[in-house]
Amino acid sequence: MNIVLTAINAKYIHSNLAVYSLKAYAEKYKEHITIAEYTINQQMDEILMDLYKKQPDVLCFSCYIWNLTYVETLIREIHKILPDLPIWVGGPEVSYDSKDVLLRLPEVTGVMKGEGEEMFLELAAYYIDGNRELSETAGITFRNSEGGIVDCEWRRIMDLSKVPFVYKDMKEFANKIIYYETSRGCPFSCSYCLSSIDKCLRFRDLDLVKQELQFFLDEKVPQVKFVDRTFNCKHEHSLAIWKYIQEHDNGVTNFHFEISADLLNEEELQLISKMRPGLIQLEIGVQSTNPDTIREINRTMRFEKVAKIVKRINSFGNVHQHLDLIAGLPFEDYESFGKSFNDVYALCPEQLQLGFLKVLKGSYMKEHEQEYGLIHKSLPPYEVLYTKWLPYKDVLKLKRIEEMVEVYYNSGQFTYTLSQLVKAFATPFAMYEAMGAYYEENGLHVVSHSRVSRYEILLQFALQQDAKRGELYRELLVFDLYLRENMKNRPEFAGEYTMEKEELSAFYEKESKEHCYLEGYEMYDKRQLRKMTHMERFHYDVTEDGTRRERVILFDYRNRNPLNYQARIFCMTDLEFL
Repeated sequence: MNIVLTAINAKYIHSNLAVYSLKAYAEKYKEHITIAEYTINQQMDEILMDLYKKQPDVLCFSCYIWNLTYVETLIREIHKILPDLPIWVGGPEVSYDSKDVLLRLPEVTGVMKGEGEEMFLELAAYYIDGNRELSETAGITFRNSEGGIVDCEWRRIMDLSKVPFVYKDMKEFANKIIYYETSRGCPFSCSYCLSSIDKCLRFRDLDLVKQELQFFLDEKVPQVKFVDRTFNCKHEHSLAIWKYIQEHDNGVTNFHFEISADLLNEEELQLISKMRPGLIQLEIGVQSTNPDTIREINRTMRFEKVAKIVKRINSFGNVHQHLDLIAGLPFEDYESFGKSFNDVYALCPEQLQLGFLKVLKGSYMKEHEQEYGLIHKSLPPYEVLYTKWLPYKDVLKLKRIEEMVEVYYNSGQFTYTLSQLVKAFATPFAMYEAMGAYYEENGLHVVSHSRVSRYEILLQFALQQDAKRGELYRELLVFDLYLRENMKNRPEFAGEYTMEKEELSAFYEKESKEHCYLEGYEMYDKRQLRKMTHMERFHYDVTEDGTRRERVILFDYRNRNPLNYQARIFCMTDLEFL
């Protein structure tokens, strides 16, 4: 017997925790279970052929919002090749309309609803041992031998500590993001989220968690991404985990958490302030700052407190913060969303994600779509098209703004330029709105751009908005460019190199002997030092207020900021470096 658990991931770097958990829980039958992972970017024929070669006796698919359309097409095609093959599906995208799934996909044998470890074990026993009936398995909806649909009752939630740890041989997960779970369910009732349906919040035993965290630390895993919906909803749990990783920090591993900022208490904040820069990163879902919107979607978020906490964490200088907004929520029109954007932008997160409402099956939002005038796409990810507050033309403008934020803000490549350029606009939202319009007016939104061309485009945009400060913007862009990369081929927009050969020769000759600035370069000679670093003369104070002030800046690429990957810099006057 060969049961194949199939995962179609969004990207190659992703792994699918669900299929590994199912196999680990069904340890008794592990010799009969195969995991097959692919991505939605692969040719369907390639996956089709590979699955056929595996000769499955039972084929299972893990279904999510990003892969459902792909999986359904794949199921229809593989059924043509293997018409007698039992096919099962599971995951959040099929759990809440399981009967409709079977009506829509006659090729599918059954649906596993909700968490599947115990369910899959019983299914494996049914197919391998043949000593039970499908109708005895709680939590499934299936097609019986007469073609009728049988909908079994939902299964009771399980003890999370009974789920085996899936990571043993890390070679299987080389170059992949590692996902890890210490809780299931969510204490909140956000109307757009399926986690609000599962009110049975439970946690993995902390002794187990510590053992598993130590495994990641011993293996020097680059990043562990916690999939807990609100990691810090139980202070005792979150504090114990944060203390453990802080005390056992290996200097390499980064841990990602999705949290509710306004739940952080003083003890947790004090602990976070002492962590190694880059040890943790925090994702904080703000979604909106409109009080009417927050109330309508059943959020329990107090933005004033969130803002205070985010600013305080920023002051620590050691934590990457990722803040989220959702466009298309009730009572949020274009102007209101702009205010939400400006409110969050003012907190200076490392990343600001502008997302669009996904109207998920089974969610409160889906049930009230008519009340909200909520029209969404018919195919996954069921993204909002318009609401009675937000017309489609405004959604299109927000799409352009989203792209500009992603390219220019979230890339972290234009930090200092943006901090000055935004002063030419009434608000940050207005700046990104103008950027999006500039791209469209000049046909730039339909072209693939190189990294350097993005700098050139931003310079032209800045000159159009504020030509008087054109030379400042050019220098800011040169500074931003060299902060991230030791460019050997100087781009045209940067102009002539501002350092003389004699100056460079004198500095590196002195630095190779005295090592006044560059730490960790002691084994290199002056020629190597010059290749591994960069020096540039600026006529404006590009690091502070942009006033006219001549400085020479040394860029140290071996010692980068772990939060934004920017080179360490040293600002010097001519007298200091000669």
